[in-house]
Formats: sequence, C-alpha cells, structure tokens
Amino acid sequence: MADKFDQLKGKYQSVLNFIQQQQNTQLQNVNMEGDKLFIRAAAPTQDIKNKIWDQIKLVDPSYSDLTADITAPEAAAAAAAGGASTAAAPRTYTVQPGDNLSKISKHFYGDPNQYMKIVNANKEALPDPDKIKPGMELNIP
Repeated sequence: MADKFDQLKGKYQSVLNFIQQQQNTQLQNVNMEGDKLFIRAAAPTQDIKNKIWDQIKLVDPSYSDLTADITAPEAAAAAAAGGASTAAAPRTYTVQPGDNLSKISKHFYGDPNQYMKIVNANKEALPDPDKIKPGMELNIP
C-alpha cells in the first residue's frame, strides 16, 4: 500500500507542487482512499480551482487513480450571493470564548484578513468590531 501511495504521489507531484505554489491555496491532505490517491485542497477562487484541475488533466486526462476534492469556498459563496434563484440559507456563527474576527475569518475563508466581510454583514449587531462577545450570532456571507 505504501508503495502504491508513493507511486501515485510521484505521478501527481506536479499537481501537488502547483497547489503549494498558489497563493492562499491550502493543500489539506493527501492520502490513499482504497486504491486511489486522495487530494483535498481549498482554492481561493474558482479560477485557481479550474487551474488545479487543468494540472490534474495534464498528468492523466482520465485521472482514474485519483480522487480530488478541490473546493473554492469564496467562489461558491459569491455564486450563492449572486442572486441564484435557489439561494442557500445564510450561514451564522456563534462567537466562542477567545474568538476574534480574524480567527473567524480564517475559519470560514482561509484568510484572517477577510474579516471586513463579516463586519459589513453584521453592521447592526457589531457597532465596534473589536468588541465581539461569546454568544453573539454573526452572519457569515
């Protein structure tokens, strides 16, 4: 099994390198799932997600020995917010002790610097972004 893992990891090394070179793209895990290599990553945009898939197809157009879970959370959120007729219910988050907006932003967007999205979506409940309290319900756009 380890030999198969090393073999497949070597085969798709260019894809793994590409993911690691993309800014704000997180390679979350690489392991075996049955007899296939499993790659999970989060891309910051739909465009980068598509480029990762292009890299996979360059290695093996059928990628029959690979399972890839490449997400683009911000792109999906933007698409849902873009007036889709079946808009997903808005996400909420209950502030926990020790939380701050940067920490919450990193959790949802993979980037602590995106906290202003949360501030802007919670203007009434959050007059001072530095004063969030455990138990507050925040809308996550």
